[in-house]
Amino acid sequence: MKRVVVTGMAGITSLGSDWASIEANFVAGRSGIRRMDEWDRFTELNTRLAGPIDDFAVPAHWTRKQLRSMGRVSRLAVGAAEQALQDAGLLGNPIIRDGRMGVACGSSTGSTDEIKAFGNMLLNSVADGLNANSYVRMMPHTTAANISIFFGLTGRLIPTSSACTSGSQGIGYAYESIKFGRLPLMLAGGAEELCPTEAMVFDALYATSLKNDAPHTSPRPYDSGRDGLVIGEGGGMLVLEELEHALARGAHIHAEIVGFGSNADGQHTTRPEVGTMRRAMELALEDAGIGADAIGYVNGHGTATEQGDIAETLATSELFGKHMPISSQKSFLGHTLGACGALESWFSIEMMNRDRYVPTLNLDEVDPRCGELDYLNGGFRVMHNDYVMNNNFAFGGVNTSLIFRRWS
Repeated sequence: MKRVVVTGMAGITSLGSDWASIEANFVAGRSGIRRMDEWDRFTELNTRLAGPIDDFAVPAHWTRKQLRSMGRVSRLAVGAAEQALQDAGLLGNPIIRDGRMGVACGSSTGSTDEIKAFGNMLLNSVADGLNANSYVRMMPHTTAANISIFFGLTGRLIPTSSACTSGSQGIGYAYESIKFGRLPLMLAGGAEELCPTEAMVFDALYATSLKNDAPHTSPRPYDSGRDGLVIGEGGGMLVLEELEHALARGAHIHAEIVGFGSNADGQHTTRPEVGTMRRAMELALEDAGIGADAIGYVNGHGTATEQGDIAETLATSELFGKHMPISSQKSFLGHTLGACGALESWFSIEMMNRDRYVPTLNLDEVDPRCGELDYLNGGFRVMHNDYVMNNNFAFGGVNTSLIFRRWS
């Protein structure tokens, strides 16, 4: 068995594209959520809230040829991957192109502009807007494929299109690829572009926030006054590396991944199950070879939906007890879907290394139906932990749990 470390981290969010900017917004209690006036034309859509990245622009050195195959979701993924490779000291290094590096990445869906163009063909029998790259921009594995092609990665390619666990499954499967000696380097994460169709998915389930005139007061994970989730967009990527390979090249190590657990509810597509959520966490602990008492903080999925918040926190409380600190950064960014598992893993590592933990924004009164836990609210919490856990749960009953260890 090989040990796996994180040597590069990066992300693109509505609150910034580097940790210093994002943390400053966290400290200020500044939300990335705004009212989407441009959605007013969708009269049957109830929510008008989202967490868009209003200032995203592709780097000037990206060529027109490279951009042809990339919709916005792939551009966010490739942009985060480029920054992560830079952070790892591997950008432009030929060792990533000789088969030693692979990619595991996903999103809930491909770019929806292309889906719209294909739908137009079926509805109106015209092919307006379709070209040779339309499917590549739309396909479920567009993020992983575009990362591989952009950087010339010839190792294994693992698409993880599993909704809200796309990013965390990407990291978990990349970790296992290195742990079991298949290759020494992986780019891993997820991305999502903002689209009103994704808001409609949750709107149809009566699961979106309707605080349209007070965008900074929502979402409210774990709060008794929550009224639903808010979707966002972003991209997050980690560079994972076999420990000896990282040490041999003198890489800076951010953290070690020591545990990954994943399973399925096997019951319902949208109703979470407490028992299997808990079991996913137990699987991660067993993989890490540690007990529940070793974990010092849980980064919760925290979508601000009634069923999700309650089930997740009951499972967490059953396993760890009432003194476990927990918070959710979705309160600041909204639910970034395929990106959240990667972004929240990045945040977990940054918080662990700095001993400063982000509270849940808008959490004023914990829903009494939630599990008894140490909910972080108000200001940052100063804690020193050697292990932190990041959990994500997705439609289809997909559960993931990742454990990171402090590197010193």
